[in-house]
Amino acid sequence: MPFSPPHLDDDEIAEVVDSLKSGWITTGPKCKAFEEAFAQRVASPAALAVNSCTAALHTALAVAGVGPGDEVITTSLTFCSTVGVIEHVGATPVLVDVESDTLNLDPARVAEAVTDRTKVILPVHYAGHPCDMDALESLASQHGLTLVEDAAHALPARYKDRWIGQTDHPVCFSFYATKNLTTAEGGMLTASQEFVDNARVASLHGMSRDAWKRYDKGGSWYYEVVMPGFKYNLPDVLAAMGLAQLRKLDRMQARRRAAWDAYNEAFKDLPVQLPTERDDVQSALHLYPLQVLPEAPVSRNDFIEMMKERNIGTSVHFIPIHFHPYYREKYGWDEGMFPVAERAFEQVVSLPMHGGLTEEDVAEVIAAVRECLA
Repeated sequence: MPFSPPHLDDDEIAEVVDSLKSGWITTGPKCKAFEEAFAQRVASPAALAVNSCTAALHTALAVAGVGPGDEVITTSLTFCSTVGVIEHVGATPVLVDVESDTLNLDPARVAEAVTDRTKVILPVHYAGHPCDMDALESLASQHGLTLVEDAAHALPARYKDRWIGQTDHPVCFSFYATKNLTTAEGGMLTASQEFVDNARVASLHGMSRDAWKRYDKGGSWYYEVVMPGFKYNLPDVLAAMGLAQLRKLDRMQARRRAAWDAYNEAFKDLPVQLPTERDDVQSALHLYPLQVLPEAPVSRNDFIEMMKERNIGTSVHFIPIHFHPYYREKYGWDEGMFPVAERAFEQVVSLPMHGGLTEEDVAEVIAAVRECLA
């Protein structure tokens, strides 16, 4: 049983074939339609489709004017791309620890880390559970900082009365193959219309006119380069998949919710820490991160091997940033600096969680987990 395969059917095939038959396969009308439909889905002011969440994060930091001498506060418990883009714009990543229940950025630790060089707070909505955005927005406002959200896991998630993405500051989504909505590779940047307009220029070589407008019927060949931009546009053949996925997102989420609830009920008597979902949020349920506690009869690593023997895929999210040689050596980060993140890393294992899980799949996972840990 794969850990998180894409849930695709004839709808995606039909949309992609339609793009291929149209003769327009790079960024064009389907990409524009996908941006508009996505913005409507998360109630964002505007949206820009790009070729990865990493591209969205990099573009957001660049457009926000982040550069050498600036600091960006983020979490150690994240994928390396979150911190890699900070390096790409020449800024300095500043890591802080996470909350013990959500494994999200701890606002109290963020407040302690702010200096006169801080330019951005970059929260990551771990496993699809929204961060404490009221606290982080208050800190950003108090110190005149920009918020850039890493929402790679957070579609569709709600924080209190709003969707993640329903804001003027930049929010970056991922459509990688394992995500709740996939375009194989891809991402989306949402923000205010002005920010997205500037990001659109940055995302395609810094040109004042994108390819679709230049080569479409009635378009002009003339363009101007107004900045040294990137090559981050999303092709129509991939946006086509996104359109089909967006139409069935709620149905896929219902399967995730059913699996999540069944797991919680089945594992509540085991020596594990269940993932949380606070009362004031709606998690996107991207991951089901189970923590195997020290009193369990097997270690986390042994548990993973036992599940593999039963042909059930799992994963670990994530190896903390400060454990990776490049960052450890460059910034002098060492074991013990972020104890909550480190403890989570030693215990956490992500179980199968995706929009195509059947009741039989869930029952098989539950039986295997109980066999290994009961």
